[in-house]
Amino acid sequence: MRSRSRGDFIFTVGYDGPVAVVDGRAKRRHGALSTVQLAEAGLFRAAYSSAVWSGDAAEMDAVVRAYNRASGSSLTADSNLDRLFGVFPTEVTRTVVL
Repeated sequence: MRSRSRGDFIFTVGYDGPVAVVDGRAKRRHGALSTVQLAEAGLFRAAYSSAVWSGDAAEMDAVVRAYNRASGSSLTADSNLDRLFGVFPTEVTRTVVL
């Protein structure tokens, strides 16, 4: 997973085989934000991706709390968040920024 940058990982919108496709506009606008800042801005998929990237349980909890506040849900960090947000860490050979 570490073959690409944090920004590339959190703003990946899909894959074409082993190639990650990155939303360049979102990366430029929001790439410098922290995990908590992304969550507070309502960018929950990017915030979740950032928490996955960091591996920090406190960041993951902050994302879940912010999401629950915004959505009225009662998810936990143990919920199937990969599926909810469509984030699955995978190896890529190259990144294409659109």
